[in-house]
Amino acid sequence: MKKKRNLSVQHPIVEVVIEYVYILVGAAIIGFSFNVFLLPNKIASGGVSGISTILHSTVGWEPAYVQWAFNIPLFIAGVIFLGKQFGVKTLVGTIFLPLVVFFTKNTDPWTHNALLGALFGGVGVGLGLGIVFKGKASTGGTDLGAQIIHKYTGLTLGTCVVLIDGLIVITAALVFDIERGLYALIGLYVTSKTIDLVQVGFGRSKMAMIITNMQEEVRDGILNKIDRGVTKLSAYGGFTDNERPVLMCVVDQTEFTKLKQLVKSIDPNAFVVVMDAAEVLGEGFKRV
Repeated sequence: MKKKRNLSVQHPIVEVVIEYVYILVGAAIIGFSFNVFLLPNKIASGGVSGISTILHSTVGWEPAYVQWAFNIPLFIAGVIFLGKQFGVKTLVGTIFLPLVVFFTKNTDPWTHNALLGALFGGVGVGLGLGIVFKGKASTGGTDLGAQIIHKYTGLTLGTCVVLIDGLIVITAALVFDIERGLYALIGLYVTSKTIDLVQVGFGRSKMAMIITNMQEEVRDGILNKIDRGVTKLSAYGGFTDNERPVLMCVVDQTEFTKLKQLVKSIDPNAFVVVMDAAEVLGEGFKRV
């Protein structure tokens, strides 16, 4: 069989250009979503944008100026903790996002319903942040702090954003009212889930751990009928202490029913444990 050429390998310059495109597109989505959904409905769902919403509503300060002002020390922190290259890309996002906010400030709101503003504003901000994160950068602000925490703790980016921005949401509830604070929480939750969705994608896979007395038959069936790889793991029974190898297989969600039927037809007494695999990298799945 003729080996396919790996088209996923890109020139370093092309990769850098793509990363900067991610940053600009993501920042544009965030800035536009802020002006048409969040700001007009006083939804301060965290971040420097949330701070700018509070200050705009209370003292009338221009949101773009507030965002630039708060992002400076956070940008310096990004350079220190995440490296100079990260800092250069983040500088682009830090400057460009408030610029989009400034130039779209006269755009008519898409809704005056606070719930819709929180939901769709959360989706827009989460989508934008997820795209920026895929460019290995930040738009400055508290999402930069989320990147720092993510790097040193291993928590998901969505969780980090929630932890940092919780205080801002509480402040919004005190400044406006409890109802606006609740709407802000909805927006923040939707943002975190959208970020995670952008990071891992829409695809979901299943990982099956199979213990059977008919290992070779099951292995051959998976290899030939489902066309998926199988890994044999060394294991021992906890009660008998006898060797009980485990077959591990990862399949797409659409192939999972076929896998179950295959195992059942070969060995009805097989012991199968199934787990969700949020992201699978490698041959037959997404490229690393």
